[in-house]
Amino acid sequence: MKFNVFTDMEYQIQSASTLLLSINALRNQHQTVLSEEFTISPYIKTEELPAVNGENRLIRFEVAEATTLKISYKATVDNCYKLVEYTDKPDIPVANLDPLIIPYLNPSRYCQSDKLFRLANNQFGHITNSFEKVLALTTWINQNVEYLSGFSNASTSAFDTVTEQAGVCRDFAHLGITLCRALNIPARYFTGYSYMLKPADFHACFEAYLGGEWILFDATGLAPLNGMVKIATGRDAADAAIANLFGDVLFTSMIVGCNLADGEIFIPFNYSVDSTAGICYL
Repeated sequence: MKFNVFTDMEYQIQSASTLLLSINALRNQHQTVLSEEFTISPYIKTEELPAVNGENRLIRFEVAEATTLKISYKATVDNCYKLVEYTDKPDIPVANLDPLIIPYLNPSRYCQSDKLFRLANNQFGHITNSFEKVLALTTWINQNVEYLSGFSNASTSAFDTVTEQAGVCRDFAHLGITLCRALNIPARYFTGYSYMLKPADFHACFEAYLGGEWILFDATGLAPLNGMVKIATGRDAADAAIANLFGDVLFTSMIVGCNLADGEIFIPFNYSVDSTAGICYL
């Protein structure tokens, strides 16, 4: 499936600063960036850094003096997903997990799975099939947490979201990750461009590691699961933030979009309560 994605961002730079941006579509074996253009006005030399935690394409650059900085990114991306059947698929015991997966079982800055252990096991511990378990907790979040734009902030954690019972896509994703980890299911943060998301924005979901595959879940239910273009993954938003700013920098505006490329036909897909197969972005 081919998508055209773009973002225009503007920052007011007050003094010498360094910016790290993660807005470029991820390149991997199954998501091909057919074309892309990253521009900064006024022109500044950039460098792409290798991922350390999770997957991303971090772009780093320094701004020497006060200015209004305009950043533009656009790309055409061909991504690929598959449906994985989980009716009778066995779980992978923690003892047999790949060492690279184990960090996604641990509590992290925004996902305090140790604090929500009792909640997770009281609500979902009786479910034997892990895919059904994650589907149930995703549905529970959707039904018990209200989506409120602007409600939370950069310090809001999954524990805060349970307490306040409100948040945005970032908070829904963190809570899903936290409940999964409390149930001994590895989970990670997913951020990307999202087709049919209204209002258009960057979108946060989460992936659970089930039967050897990373399966995508979106507790907000705001966009079709098969309309995502992956930007980054990580333990939580700290690993996959759209922007990290070092200096006196003021964010002033942003426009984000994700549209079908010419000739593409799209049939939206989301899980139902009786789903037995999950979407895996390879």
